Amino acid sequence: MEESNIEKLYKMLESIPVTEENEKLLEKIKKDLDEKDYENALNGLKELGNFKTKEEKTKKSDNSNGVYPDELSDVELERKFIGLLLTEPKQIVKYYFLYDDCYFEDEEMLNIYKSILYTEGGKYTPEVAKQGFNFSKDSEQVYRLKGKLKNDVRGQNYNMEKTYIDLKKLFLLRKNYLAIPIEEIQKRIIEIKSYILYDKMSVEEVQSAIIQVNDTGKFKRAVLNKGLSSFLRLGDNNLTNGLPLPFPILTSVFKGIRKGETMAFAMPSNSGKSRFTIDIAAHVALVHKKKVLVISNEMSEEKMRLCLITTIINNKEIQKVHGIELSKTEGELLEFKFRPDNTNDVEVDDKGYVLKREDETQAEFADRLSKISTEYNKTIQITDWANKEILNSIYFINITDHTNDELKKVIMNYYYKEKIEYIFYDTLKTDTANIGIGEELKKTATILSNLAQNFNLFICSTLQLAESDTLPVNLNVNDLAVSRTVKEVLDTLCLMKQIHRDSYEKYEYSLKEVDTEYFDLKKYDDPDVRYYAAVVDKNRAGAKPTLLFRLNLAYNVWEELGYLRLKR
Repeated sequence: MEESNIEKLYKMLESIPVTEENEKLLEKIKKDLDEKDYENALNGLKELGNFKTKEEKTKKSDNSNGVYPDELSDVELERKFIGLLLTEPKQIVKYYFLYDDCYFEDEEMLNIYKSILYTEGGKYTPEVAKQGFNFSKDSEQVYRLKGKLKNDVRGQNYNMEKTYIDLKKLFLLRKNYLAIPIEEIQKRIIEIKSYILYDKMSVEEVQSAIIQVNDTGKFKRAVLNKGLSSFLRLGDNNLTNGLPLPFPILTSVFKGIRKGETMAFAMPSNSGKSRFTIDIAAHVALVHKKKVLVISNEMSEEKMRLCLITTIINNKEIQKVHGIELSKTEGELLEFKFRPDNTNDVEVDDKGYVLKREDETQAEFADRLSKISTEYNKTIQITDWANKEILNSIYFINITDHTNDELKKVIMNYYYKEKIEYIFYDTLKTDTANIGIGEELKKTATILSNLAQNFNLFICSTLQLAESDTLPVNLNVNDLAVSRTVKEVLDTLCLMKQIHRDSYEKYEYSLKEVDTEYFDLKKYDDPDVRYYAAVVDKNRAGAKPTLLFRLNLAYNVWEELGYLRLKR
């Protein structure tokens, strides 16, 4: 052998990547060259041509259809299967693919497979195996390729059954990859190929794995011991990162408004459940700048809208955002009552509100108010601000006759359409078909809990408390007007009830849970000012205190005063 050719052989060997498969053979070839045993060296190089690196095994053929990711590409396996069939065509009687399950990536291999069905193995092919396939295209190039494929498998110790099963599993993955064009699902189908025991899985077990991916794709997965340091050190978790409620103690107790959880507040009828819902929802939307969805089966859109305006005007935390201090009752807003800056030359009623003239339209009255009432102008400034700041951020839907499935669809529609992750449901009831069946309420609550966990949503509901003689500080789950078992699926439950005016002297409150200074409940002349006891009946985050709230429903102002107890 010429010296120049020997040098080329050395350079070629140096350029070949060393793998576990070819390492020993490379060493032998180099040894043969060093010993000038060129015949053995050339034979070794020929044998080396049968080895492929991992990159070559997953490299797409020039005839690839290009629709599969690299992980689901294995041209070598396709060629091996076709080569084995060409070598012994009668095997098609057992090792065939139905049309709907045939997913060759290499177009040339698909073409030759059709040829085997109708020509080389035609007399052995079951009729069912031919259904759906057309005839192959023959040419001199195809003929030569067939010869090469047979030569490639000749003398190799390939097992036809294993090759067929491996390809059938791959076809199954490809089929389902294309069938569900959802990135997260496709990613998990690809992952099946890299399962530690994938090689030992049967076709049926791969099918089961695909079904599990489809059925449980919405479930959250994790490796629990991964990222523990950042979880602890940086607070990188939902257990501490909830949005603050407008109530400091409840925020501390519940660890805030946390996605993935369900929260419920229960009150007797006509105690302000809807207004309390709007108070928290408006806080989330306007203070925390989050989109929210309010679902109501009690208050109409008009009443909710009026309550929202009242809340936006009077809520102290929201006032800090829009920057305007003002106090207006819901009644004043509904009746369009505003005081003038100067009562001279302006006709007012006995309470000082500007009177509308008999011949004056509503538009003319509003225009006149804008010239004489700062109170009116501030109100319009606030509503204008709300229009610009929260455009489409507080969504509302009123549902009366509905099923659990419709409720779920409403929530998912807003989640997918607007990515709303904070939902308020007023009031949690059974679906229409099961009114009066208490246990059905737990089913509805379970559906909401599953949605919260699976899609990382915060869902807050109101519940109905029964009219009973139970003291407000002694409320428990038995005071619910509906199924007590609903508590089992909730993450937090707070029971709230008004303290009667004639029993104020029996109660006292402190600013700290354990304190030495206690305060009496002050009586107000305004009948709209009330005190509510709030008993935390369930809290997965820990403490379950009893708190005191002071509220004024006319302004929809809710204040958390402290820890409540009966005087000793």
